[in-house]
Amino acid sequence: MIADKILGNLYWEKSPIQKKIVSVPFEWFETDKHRILKIADDGTELGIQIDETLSDGDVLAVTPQAIYAVQIKKSKLIRIAVDSMEEMGRLGFELGNRHLSLQITCKDITIPYDEPTYLYLIRIGFYPQVVEAVFTDYIVCKAHGATHSHTHEHEHHHHDGEGHHHEH
Repeated sequence: MIADKILGNLYWEKSPIQKKIVSVPFEWFETDKHRILKIADDGTELGIQIDETLSDGDVLAVTPQAIYAVQIKKSKLIRIAVDSMEEMGRLGFELGNRHLSLQITCKDITIPYDEPTYLYLIRIGFYPQVVEAVFTDYIVCKAHGATHSHTHEHEHHHHDGEGHHHEH
């Protein structure tokens, strides 16, 4: 079965759903892939060709018997509570240097789990918690994107003795 557009979202529907709902499991980091093959919980193969990021509950296909919808799996995450804007700024600075995708609320930041980052956060004075949750509504780090520009000075050895620099 091919899914080439989002047909709705289970969580936005106002009327009761009359068909069987079949989950199509995704890891959080797969939701922005534009072409992916997935196996639904009932064994149905779905070739997904959608040019937008998928959300939990997005309907990918409807058959006479069932509705096939995205189910984002729970992941191991790090949640760091903050009590002030100063803490939020410091934490944002530290995490920004790691180019992580993150979820920000007014009281905490949540990131995908990795042990070095978890231990680093403890070492610099934060109190991270490891949680199992669905990672949604996150900001994707687009490090070194097309709008990021800077000048590098490079030393090149030329036979004519002249150096030059490049602008990126």
